[in-house]
Amino acid sequence: MDQSYLPSVIKQFEYYKSLGDKTIAQLSFDDLQKEFAQVSNSIAIIVKHLVGNMLSRWTHFLTEDGEKEWRQRDDEFNDDFKSKDELLANWNKGWDCLFKAIKPLSENQLEQVIYIRNQGHTVTEAINRQMMHYAYHIGQVVFIGKLIKGPHWASLSIAKGQSKGYNIDKFQQDKQRTHFTDDL
Repeated sequence: MDQSYLPSVIKQFEYYKSLGDKTIAQLSFDDLQKEFAQVSNSIAIIVKHLVGNMLSRWTHFLTEDGEKEWRQRDDEFNDDFKSKDELLANWNKGWDCLFKAIKPLSENQLEQVIYIRNQGHTVTEAINRQMMHYAYHIGQVVFIGKLIKGPHWASLSIAKGQSKGYNIDKFQQDKQRTHFTDDL
């Protein structure tokens, strides 16, 4: 088994969390609650959904189905946060649950079968499924944040028009094996 998978996915999850953290930091509580259309979700609602998913999927994930009986998924799409601090506390609670579940895993547990809504997944498949789900929603969070901030948005990646300079800097460095998030 490849010994780099678990450290890599942990870094990848940390990266996606950091994108959410940096987006939320740029926005006011009113911004976080902004819905662009009646059928769209605000960042606050997306955060609430992600937290509900994380708590359900990662609590006792090796021994219990990932869709917990106590989860109220439909309620995740109602924004009832009272403050940005409350939203952040919930955001961090979800991520803490995820990291507490995956950081202690060993490589030999990756082929263990777990269940989400009675559908069997290896631990690797479940991790990949959730990572892509979170990346999808965090992409929405970042996009909404950019729409709200407009020209006042602080870029979280290579800013428009800066690719050439970024690449020149990277190609002046010696080749080495690193994770792309190591210097973020």
